Amino acid sequence: MTEQLQGKRVALLVADGFEQVELTEPKKALEQAGAEALIVSPADGKVKGWQHTEWGDTFEVDQSLEFAGEGEYDALVLPGGVMNPDQLRRNERALAFVKAFVDHDKPVAAICHGGWTLIDAGVVEGRRLTSYPSIQTDLKNAGADWVDEEVVIDRGLITSRNPNDLPAFNAALIEKMAQD
Repeated sequence: MTEQLQGKRVALLVADGFEQVELTEPKKALEQAGAEALIVSPADGKVKGWQHTEWGDTFEVDQSLEFAGEGEYDALVLPGGVMNPDQLRRNERALAFVKAFVDHDKPVAAICHGGWTLIDAGVVEGRRLTSYPSIQTDLKNAGADWVDEEVVIDRGLITSRNPNDLPAFNAALIEKMAQD
């Protein structure tokens, strides 16, 4: 298992206010599978997580979004939380970064409210996705086929609803990356 993703690099794109466990658990799972999982952010230096109803821990940013390119990575993870994707969806550089992964058929995994960023990147139309239930109307209005399932994989987009789905989300991402 630890060699499964050896040599693969994954970007975890976040702004302040990401649901902390939706960053830490995928990062840990990817690293245990042998991948290098790097925090990419428009923020300088550090980003702050969110734990349920209050601020969480601070994390070092591995690479500034300003200097990050899709070509450096094999996959992308979009943690949720409400504040994080709401900031990313207003950042043109973040949207171009996300769209580049989809355009190059690289795995993109979004959980919870991470689907908001996918909507604004213009990559959900005609795709089957899931998300936190409160954004299902947003996804449907953007042309997605929204379903209430633990994990959904559609042409490289991997989506899940909430932190309870993390084991299935992580497994689906690792499996998809191992196939590529």
